[in-house]
Amino acid sequence: MTPFEAPLGDIFFSLACVGADDLPDWDGALAREIAGHFAAFAEGEIAPLDEPGDRQGCRLENGRVRMPDGFAAVYRDYAAMGWPGLTAPEAFGGQGMSAVIGAVTSEIFTGANHSLQMVTGLVPGAVRTLLAFGTEDQQARLIPALASGAMLSTMCLTEPGAGSDLSRIRCKALRDGDGDGDGWRIEGEKIFISGGDQDMSEDILHLVLARTSGDGVKGLSLFATTRASAGDRIKVTRIEEKMGLHASPTCQMLFDGAPAELIGAEGGGLKAMFTMMNHARTDVALQGVAHAARACDIARRYAAGRVQGRGADGGPVTLDGHADVARMIDAMDRQALGARALAHLCVVTMERGDDPELVEFLTPLAKTHCTEAGIAAANTGIQVLGGYGYLREYRLEQTFRDARITAIYEGANGIHARMLATRLLGGAAGAAFAAFMERAAGDATVAALLGRWHAARERLLGRDDATALAQPFAELTAHLLLAHLWTVLQARAAEHPEPARIRRLAAAALTEARIMGEAAHALILSPPGAHSDPDKVRAAQA
Repeated sequence: MTPFEAPLGDIFFSLACVGADDLPDWDGALAREIAGHFAAFAEGEIAPLDEPGDRQGCRLENGRVRMPDGFAAVYRDYAAMGWPGLTAPEAFGGQGMSAVIGAVTSEIFTGANHSLQMVTGLVPGAVRTLLAFGTEDQQARLIPALASGAMLSTMCLTEPGAGSDLSRIRCKALRDGDGDGDGWRIEGEKIFISGGDQDMSEDILHLVLARTSGDGVKGLSLFATTRASAGDRIKVTRIEEKMGLHASPTCQMLFDGAPAELIGAEGGGLKAMFTMMNHARTDVALQGVAHAARACDIARRYAAGRVQGRGADGGPVTLDGHADVARMIDAMDRQALGARALAHLCVVTMERGDDPELVEFLTPLAKTHCTEAGIAAANTGIQVLGGYGYLREYRLEQTFRDARITAIYEGANGIHARMLATRLLGGAAGAAFAAFMERAAGDATVAALLGRWHAARERLLGRDDATALAQPFAELTAHLLLAHLWTVLQARAAEHPEPARIRRLAAAALTEARIMGEAAHALILSPPGAHSDPDKVRAAQA
């Protein structure tokens, strides 16, 4: 087992490169101090529960979920230290820190124990949703409980027949009594609810998307109900048996007349819920980053200590002395660093608040690219360790299992790619991204890829249906942005504790971005049907 170590040097270098230091209220010294304290807690208390929690899993006893041994105790310590309220407003008992600091602790938390992070990680999004759409009374009652840790939150969207297509939601909210009051009751079933029940917090806030009319998505409203207020009118009927995240209870839930209150306007549920979902999507991007970094760290340390074969001088050599292994470790390192910079750009731009259209475009891009990077790095890490990677001992197989869901939940990656290529591309969000890249295109590689991106954009906008080109366009867009980000990382390498490492990785990353971006561009401009015919793709590239 390789102990978890938070990659603080990489994190703060990345934040500096994407402009965190220019934020009006950013205090780098304070942020590092906070991150250092959380890293020590995560390394010493949270991370040691990850492996036993994965083995033990959660269980359903007499209708209640029991978390693995030690989870409730470490959560009490987490709450006592004030971590649940890190980014909640001070007026409601929080510490009022920025979402950027929240992003730092979230990545560290995932790297230490993704399952526990999943159960606790929806609190900041719930607070944002209540601040944006809740009444003053709702905010006064619910946010302090979330900030103190007395209450954790869930997000109840998915149903057996309604996953990505929320217009198919059947769960209903009915007015109490004669229909003239403010009270509501929720009737229906929800599935895939992370942390739908647990025995760590005193109460649970369920934010439930339910139908108040038959008018498609316009008939959906957002409601709040709590475990304490609903009692046995909220039932957990099953814990899903999953590939990974065994210590995170994914619940099937029955709402049997659960008392609830409307959050925001009737019929405005989707708008309110997307406030929480967009926070969650950025958080999922950081989960991908955390898994990529963790996989790279395990592989690097294992390869540095495992003597295998002989070097050019005939003497014994460690695994990282072999070119193929060094290549794989560097690839994982690039995936983690590049994905982190992309996610941080999204978070910093969101915190700056002056370009919401750019944030709208960056969010699905970060979610897709960063989660794929985490999965790919975990897979490569298994290869570096060989047979030991396939065993539980070094836990890369758990990293792969836990990372795999990130490309699926909070919107499958293919849906986000389609959104980029259709609804966002031709509107203000696509224009904002184009303007950002025009300002950033000083490097020759970036400028060349930007020209290809514009050509691809025109191709997509000229089609009646661009969905068939969504995946290569998302890849081209990611490689374009990564080329810019790696140019910045390379230029500021001297600020990193390991400048030679950053320069080496940046040189390879820029070449990779150019080649992969050109390949994606060729796919987009290739003749119809060429996507499944390698010969046609090669002909288009020629």
